[in-house]
Amino acid sequence: MIEAVKIWNEPNNKSHWDPLIDPDWRMFAATAIAAGRAIRAINPDLPRVLGGMSPIDPAFVQRLAGFGVLEEIDAVAVHGFPLDWNLWQIHEWPAKLEEIKAVTDLPVWVTEAGVSSFGAEEVQAWGVERTAELLIGRAPRIHWYSLYDLPKAWPATTRHKEAEGSSYYRHFHMGLLREDGSPKPAAEVYRRYATEMGLCQWFHFEDPRLDDAVAWMKRLGTRHLRTGLSWADRFRPGALDWFDRQMAALADFEVTVTFCFTPEHRGIEPHHTSPPQVVEEFAEFCAEMVARYAPAPARAETLAATG
Repeated sequence: MIEAVKIWNEPNNKSHWDPLIDPDWRMFAATAIAAGRAIRAINPDLPRVLGGMSPIDPAFVQRLAGFGVLEEIDAVAVHGFPLDWNLWQIHEWPAKLEEIKAVTDLPVWVTEAGVSSFGAEEVQAWGVERTAELLIGRAPRIHWYSLYDLPKAWPATTRHKEAEGSSYYRHFHMGLLREDGSPKPAAEVYRRYATEMGLCQWFHFEDPRLDDAVAWMKRLGTRHLRTGLSWADRFRPGALDWFDRQMAALADFEVTVTFCFTPEHRGIEPHHTSPPQVVEEFAEFCAEMVARYAPAPARAETLAATG
């Protein structure tokens, strides 16, 4: 079932929101407010989570609060990768949560926490255990990133790609499972914490790994999953068929669904990181997805009765 929806992904990261078009996040704020209101209109009881910050930045939260964004959400999310990309150490996780709690009374979720196996698989296994020790009991939701390694043939969602050096290639080694589906040592460590630490796994359009991913998550004991539905994919032929298949396959988990990625023809610039030309169009997409997959109970009963 859908337990929450998330508005965008890493909006303060230039790989996911264009800072040249929107340097002070004013456009993002308008987009998030419109989406939050649209979601609430369909299902007022569905928690709305603000897209995970990366980097973790209390000033970003304060900036959005000034625009009124926090009035239209129910939780704030953060992402952290201290052994790979962040300029802080893994034992600072509790302090990073406290930085955000100091500027908002909203719950703080960790919707991506990860360690790559780029340097050594043993480092990742230790990272799973240490992350669990540091975060369990300190955040209402924790999602390890991720189940699968990113296939080498798929580009990572980042702007500078190979120019980033090893930072780029770490994107391909974040999974508990290798690209071929075989488990790393970290998978067995994760199993010990699976009931309290969920997973984040993005599925590409018509992703062939979907059924195997479901089987693996059940084998590992995962309860909570974070994934996404792409606004850009909504314009592909057969989009709703794929969305229906994906969400049906994930029905046994408590799912947080992220809405993000601008269609090229609907952005100010033709790129998935661009602010939309019309913020209400993104809000309409969010409302459509909530009505389809997480309607309010009364609405769901009416739809069932009418067939």
